[in-house]
Amino acid sequence: MAAGDAVQVRPARGSLRPLVSGATLVALLALLFGLPWWTLTVAARWPAPVVAAGTSVFVVALVAFPVLMYLGHGRRRLDAAARAGDTLLGLVWILFVWALIGNAARLPLAAAGVADPARSRAVAVGAAVVSVVLAVWGYAEAMRVPRVRRVDVTVDRLGAGLDGVRVVLLTDTHYGPINRARWSARTTEVVNGLAADIVCHTGDIADGTVDQRRAQAAPLGAVQARLARVYVTGNHEYYGEAEGWVEHMRTLGWEPLHNRHLVVERGGARLVVAGVDDLTAASSGVAGHRADHAGALAGADPRLPVLLLAHQPKQIDDAVAAGVDLQLSGHTHGGQMWPFHYLVRLDQPVVQGLSRHGQTQLYTSRGTGFWGPPFRIFAPSEITLLTLRVR
Repeated sequence: MAAGDAVQVRPARGSLRPLVSGATLVALLALLFGLPWWTLTVAARWPAPVVAAGTSVFVVALVAFPVLMYLGHGRRRLDAAARAGDTLLGLVWILFVWALIGNAARLPLAAAGVADPARSRAVAVGAAVVSVVLAVWGYAEAMRVPRVRRVDVTVDRLGAGLDGVRVVLLTDTHYGPINRARWSARTTEVVNGLAADIVCHTGDIADGTVDQRRAQAAPLGAVQARLARVYVTGNHEYYGEAEGWVEHMRTLGWEPLHNRHLVVERGGARLVVAGVDDLTAASSGVAGHRADHAGALAGADPRLPVLLLAHQPKQIDDAVAAGVDLQLSGHTHGGQMWPFHYLVRLDQPVVQGLSRHGQTQLYTSRGTGFWGPPFRIFAPSEITLLTLRVR
């Protein structure tokens, strides 16, 4: 083959990538919408008018979904379209999951002597009823002020003067297309009722710019803490304006720990509170942003215990290498909508709760808010109160 021929082949291969990506997306959408459609309409052998009506609903939803997501999360960022698209995504996910479970129930129903069409209609009605109940309940769970989750954490190197120090963790508030300014204010009231020594926010404050979400984030300025209010960036800050959020949090009275630390003291004991940028910061194009554990701890007394803020749980390996005592993270939302936590677990070492990694402990919050679909199913939100204890 001549050199000129080789040069011609490479663009041809490259041109297949958009086609492959597009075909994959179409296949996923066809499966996501197609299984519930088949289960709830065709397989149940309803009368023709019912099948036609159900088919029309699913076709309209399938066509509208990519349009809504493009208008809501593309360049135009129309909040109304984002709300509709995100809600539709959540509803079809719930229907897909329970249609899948319903179809798995066909075998035991058949073994019990239930014949078609009664069997298929029982599956269709069961999947629809469970989906409606979970959607209503999941929406209420997403919109409610988070419950307080209380966790005691023993820190080996903690000085006696800091025994019982109260650390409140907020994360993944995701102020977005649904205006949650009142929710934000009520969440702040709960936080202030916990009499925290340190309040932490481990990122993903909002989806959008400071100007878009200023009113929703404003109550963060009223958060109270005796020793420190500290914040690090999450991956969603880098989808918008990370520097803008860092500066805005500073104006609200928080200390952005942009690869740096501070030292708090109580009763003659000291604690290093450090923070690193999100794992995605290095590839974001934002100058000077990357996760830098060495920089965050530069100049810190190596004898002191270290509390580290890092948005993603999988940043734990670097924390272990840096000798961190306790890392606080979010990002996973606890899966947010069951059984999505199984997919989250493929990407992260932990989905939620307290875990140990060598000499370092990691606490992963299920998140204070929600992202995208306004539903939380078997993954409740939380405001975390961690009480640090001396061994």
